[in-house]
Amino acid sequence: MAPILLNTMGTDHSDYIEEEVVHVKNPHLDSMEEDILYHFDLGTKTHNLPEMFGDIKFVCVGGSANRMRSFAQFIHQELGLPGDVADIMDICAGTDRYSMYKVGPVLSISHGMGVPSISIMLHEMIKLLHHARCRDVNLFRIGTSGGVGLAPGTVVITDKAVDSFFQPQFEQVVLGKVIIRSTELDKGLAEELLQCSTEIPNLPTAIGNTMCTHDFYEGQGRLDGALCSFSTEEKLEYLHKAYEAGVRNIEMESTVFAAMCHVCGLKAAVVCVTLLNRFEGDQINTPHEVLLEYQQRPQWLVSHFIKKRLGLIQ
Repeated sequence: MAPILLNTMGTDHSDYIEEEVVHVKNPHLDSMEEDILYHFDLGTKTHNLPEMFGDIKFVCVGGSANRMRSFAQFIHQELGLPGDVADIMDICAGTDRYSMYKVGPVLSISHGMGVPSISIMLHEMIKLLHHARCRDVNLFRIGTSGGVGLAPGTVVITDKAVDSFFQPQFEQVVLGKVIIRSTELDKGLAEELLQCSTEIPNLPTAIGNTMCTHDFYEGQGRLDGALCSFSTEEKLEYLHKAYEAGVRNIEMESTVFAAMCHVCGLKAAVVCVTLLNRFEGDQINTPHEVLLEYQQRPQWLVSHFIKKRLGLIQ
């Protein structure tokens, strides 16, 4: 069956953006008496979402619950907010699926690993921003990745999120039909992040395409999984093709993140650090303390961006 193309949005986004309010693309929500955000343990009747979240301007998402808690504590200190960082509570404590922390105008949320996990979170997060009547929100996925031709520790700001065929699109099967959505990200936001990176010492940064796969092992051309159906030569040939297509890192969430944000008119960016150069191997054997420092680099960059936007630094 031929795919249904939904990626020709053009430059006129007036059909889904009105004064930068967060909009959902689901007419059925208007007829619902209550919207239960099940995986967040939140709801429109049980919680005053505009009061709780109406001032959110920045949403930062990442795979690990512990990492997003650490980021919430870090941004609390960076913004100079009152109170003890130990008192920052998990808003989603009533569920074991995701963790969420609110720090001033910043929301820090975990999304788990892979497209299915982050897509569930994104549906409820976008509805949350909509119900809370948030405006002018910037979204960031901050995380880790495998580098393609880049040294470990390099922060990659995604230009285009591409699939395993190096195409800037996300395919979703809906009612037995293949829906294709654009993975366009906000170029202005990426350029602003790149400028911020030049203002931070010892932060190697690059802009490039990010390839999103549905698997950590065979899907990323690794030779060390429980299954492997290709040779070392075939792996390297594929990675070189990816590099020639502009791919500089590989992870497992960027395409659906970009696609859903684009459809809903949200400005979004993907900022991931490389933990290894895939041309040189598959296993991550860097010392733990070095990996921890690498993982903080996207946080430093996004924090710098947020502080500049809030006028806390020039």
